[in-house]
Amino acid sequence: MEEEHDKTPARKLIDYRIFVPSIMIVLAMSVPLAMYEETALGMLEQTFDIIVAVFNWGYIWYAIILVAAGLYLSFSKYGNVVLGDPMEKPRFSLFEYASILIAMGLGSTIMRTGMVEWANVADDPPFGMEAGSSEALLMGNAYGMFMWSFQVFAIFVMAAPALGYILHVRKRPLMRISEACRVIFGDRFTDGAGGRLLDIIFLVSILSGAAVTLGLGTPIVTYNLAHLLDIDVTFGVTLFITVLWVIFFSISAYVGIDRGIKRLSTFNMYLAGGFAVFIMLVGPGVFIINYFTDTLSTLLTSYVGISLYTDSLNGGDASYMMSNTVFWFAYSATWAMLHSVFAAKISQGRTIREMILTYLLAPTALSWLATGVLGGLGVHRHVTGDLDVLSMMGDMDQMAVIPEILSTLPFAAIGIVVFAVVAMIFLITTLDSTTYTIAAYTTTQDMSKQEPSRMLRIVVAGIIAAVALVMMRVGGLPPLEVVSGLMGLPIIVIQFLTIYAAIKMMKNDKAWKYNVRPPKEE
Repeated sequence: MEEEHDKTPARKLIDYRIFVPSIMIVLAMSVPLAMYEETALGMLEQTFDIIVAVFNWGYIWYAIILVAAGLYLSFSKYGNVVLGDPMEKPRFSLFEYASILIAMGLGSTIMRTGMVEWANVADDPPFGMEAGSSEALLMGNAYGMFMWSFQVFAIFVMAAPALGYILHVRKRPLMRISEACRVIFGDRFTDGAGGRLLDIIFLVSILSGAAVTLGLGTPIVTYNLAHLLDIDVTFGVTLFITVLWVIFFSISAYVGIDRGIKRLSTFNMYLAGGFAVFIMLVGPGVFIINYFTDTLSTLLTSYVGISLYTDSLNGGDASYMMSNTVFWFAYSATWAMLHSVFAAKISQGRTIREMILTYLLAPTALSWLATGVLGGLGVHRHVTGDLDVLSMMGDMDQMAVIPEILSTLPFAAIGIVVFAVVAMIFLITTLDSTTYTIAAYTTTQDMSKQEPSRMLRIVVAGIIAAVALVMMRVGGLPPLEVVSGLMGLPIIVIQFLTIYAAIKMMKNDKAWKYNVRPPKEE
């Protein structure tokens, strides 16, 4: 099936009505940001500071409401609705399915936050804690776990029920936000300018976010490589790593989900697990287990407090945890549609309940373990005096601190190499999923029957890499990162529309009666 439509030139498979305007908007944002980076970054950060001060409560409740909506859809009558033929088996085994969602949901960012996020909070702790104290160190790692918890994964998945339903149940040819909202706005809006506007907003947020992810993910590898080879981090080194990355995720995108993303994701689960065992065996394993236990206790007893923390009595600048939570949820909202589109595509044969709960639980569990191990290593080196990590975080790039921590391990070279490889595979699968999703979103082919064109995936990969390299070269990534966070605002509105659309479609079709698995015979 895929081979047949791959014979069609990629240029004839693209819906230029949404693809070209999206590219032009991203470039229109990127060029001025790059040319006037200092001024642009100052203005954008001021804008974001206003949002933190005025609307921080909105982002907090937004994430909580999405968790509640996810639980409602999972445990109501709608949870039993199958995305596809109720008689067919799911496309992937549960382990493969969870591995793909983990790789897509976490990406290489978990490698950075797991290693050093605790230090940011410990240096500027909430709840009146003393900076650098034992309580602050525990809260720091607990917050690192909170960043990768139920709220952020609810943000990622809650548009997926509507998209999965139109694709696998209603068999609509186009897997788009506009198509999911047809049940709300009708044919005239969906097929007209309104529908195109929704789709353009989606593409702009994803293209800019993907460029930022590639630009920010690359240093995780470059700093470790530079430390290992004792060389400086230059644009040439960054260019080499980026090109290598693009080649790898282009190959993975070309071969498709089953032979690319699925195999890389499952392999990386084993490799990441092996790396964790390596740290435990050659590093402070007993301390890490004890610290993880204390951190988990801090997280669970403080989860509601962290979730609802607005820093209202501070009276001055927002604490790091408050401002970062708002940015984290806003930035996650930028990616929400991408995660939901991809989750919808791979969830054929899964129920609504299985899709939502797998996305809420599997990445959360792995991220908590990863943060416990990686953060525990850094905290141990700090409290024993081997490395003054808090001071280092203020004196050097955060990415440069990571290889310094890993260098304290026996067989440090092996640890640094494996860490870099795991991070690289995570980013490959994230960007592979991104190119796949954008190609599926912009194609004119019937996505209920086919996979997006291989050549179209390569074209998308090239565009993402080009934007990222240009922005890295001219120094325009920081403001584009803030823009990506601000792009989450319209996405939030679209998310709630898709949740309403999913319920409305299933209600109209009485899907909880007619599209569920038959009861098992005893």
